[in-house]
Amino acid sequence: MSILYIFLGLLLLVVGGEFLVRSSVALSFKLKLSKMVIGLTVVSFATSAPELLVSVQAALDGFSDIALGNVIGSNIANIGLVLGITSIITPLAIDKDFYKFNWPVMMFLSVVFYFLLKSGQQIDRMEGGVLFLLLFVYLFFLLRRAKNAPETKPTDDSIDEGLSKATNFRIVIWLLLGGIALYFGSELLVKGAVDMATALGVSERVIAVTMIAVGTSVPELAASVIAALKKEKAISLGNLIGSNIFNIASVLGITALIQPIALKSELVLTNDIFWMLGFAAILIPLAFIPKRFEIGRTKGLIMVAAYAVFIGMAFLG
Repeated sequence: MSILYIFLGLLLLVVGGEFLVRSSVALSFKLKLSKMVIGLTVVSFATSAPELLVSVQAALDGFSDIALGNVIGSNIANIGLVLGITSIITPLAIDKDFYKFNWPVMMFLSVVFYFLLKSGQQIDRMEGGVLFLLLFVYLFFLLRRAKNAPETKPTDDSIDEGLSKATNFRIVIWLLLGGIALYFGSELLVKGAVDMATALGVSERVIAVTMIAVGTSVPELAASVIAALKKEKAISLGNLIGSNIFNIASVLGITALIQPIALKSELVLTNDIFWMLGFAAILIPLAFIPKRFEIGRTKGLIMVAAYAVFIGMAFLG
């Protein structure tokens, strides 16, 4: 039964996330926001909704290891799995925003996350507020850079222009369907994960950093793979890194504001978070060695292999 709950939960999260993105983008067009601003802010936040709902639900239910593991595992999956598989399909070009802005911000927030968790063995409401505030600081500089250098920021081809013609009624329906699907999807996924962990004799933490994390990263993985196969869109490494930034600043920040996230398993602090930091740090040498400003198939294979090692050690450990 737990497998059914997990499957239905993931399905509802994917469907809910899609409806939420559609309604958010359509509403943004109504508010006369530019396509670039929509891509950098609205879409990024909306695609983090599955992680947010799962983490909030887990924290409220008292399963804080799932809330933490979901974010840590999703950040690892975004690099090791999503970026790895995408670069195997088609080599990714690296722009200067990656190493001058997005990567330093991601590393800074990852290190802040580590020290906040280590200092008090939890992320309390004040610390959650700090993370959430840092999100607005990031968005401010992100939008300012986009405004000052429009020629270096291609428009996001994943945004459907047709959504600009959506009626207000349709937007409301999409928003309601997305919200309902995300709510029940997070409920089923958390329940299924806890039941499966109990049945398999592993911790909620292991299920969170593996199955739940991959599940909540499915929308990003599907979109990246489809785009790579169709060769219709230049896949920006910076946008994938931006997803990790949103996971830490918005998902953890908002979750902690609603319900402080206590550290239960020491392995989150002594093992999982170091894997997350390692996957983030390795991107710089991969970006410049041996071929500069490109992540090709060989580097993609290395990332996927490293992710497989992480998954294997999570279960064996």
